[in-house]
Amino acid sequence: MASLLVVIFVVEVAVVAVNSIGAKSINDLLWNLYISTPLGTSKQIREQRELQASYLKVRRDLNATSSQDEFAKWAKLRRQHDKMLEELEKKKSGIDASRGTFDKTVSGARWFCTSGLRWFLPFWYSREPIFWLPHGWFPYYAEWLISFPRAPLGSVSVASWQLACAGVVALLADTIGAIVRLVVDARQKAQAKAQQARRKEEPVRASAARSEDDKTESKKEL
Repeated sequence: MASLLVVIFVVEVAVVAVNSIGAKSINDLLWNLYISTPLGTSKQIREQRELQASYLKVRRDLNATSSQDEFAKWAKLRRQHDKMLEELEKKKSGIDASRGTFDKTVSGARWFCTSGLRWFLPFWYSREPIFWLPHGWFPYYAEWLISFPRAPLGSVSVASWQLACAGVVALLADTIGAIVRLVVDARQKAQAKAQQARRKEEPVRASAARSEDDKTESKKEL
């Protein structure tokens, strides 16, 4: 069951990645990728941006036109302004509805590929051994625990392998996160020290420049 072994490990990595990045960030990234493709929503967003640019132009012209001195022009611009505003609201409502449907679809797919598989695999493959332990290396109670709940005695069950993968992946994630934080903190401290050094050098340079100017003036007087 080498393929199942890898699948369980990949699922645990995906769960940790989703929890670390955040569901909203993933949805936003996928939405930006989705609207960059030549699909219906991409066309709607492009039309909305074009309409918004035209609306802003009409709005500027309307604000620059006097309703008393140029009433006919002002009334025409006002009608265009109201019509474009109504169209913008309709397009925004349509895009918001598409985004809501997209988020639901992505959230459902993400749940199925992570939490859903975490529950399904141990249930469906509860009798399947991931791999076999060396005979006689472990006592009976250890073999029973490792094969829990229904895998053959002396083998590693899906649940045990999943638990081991979750622990290892979580440990690796914490280690990588700690290393990244240390690197970022060290870089920030180095930048802060460099800024402090530059601030200390500036008064010294200024005083040195003033002393040079004073020497030059004294030489001129002599």
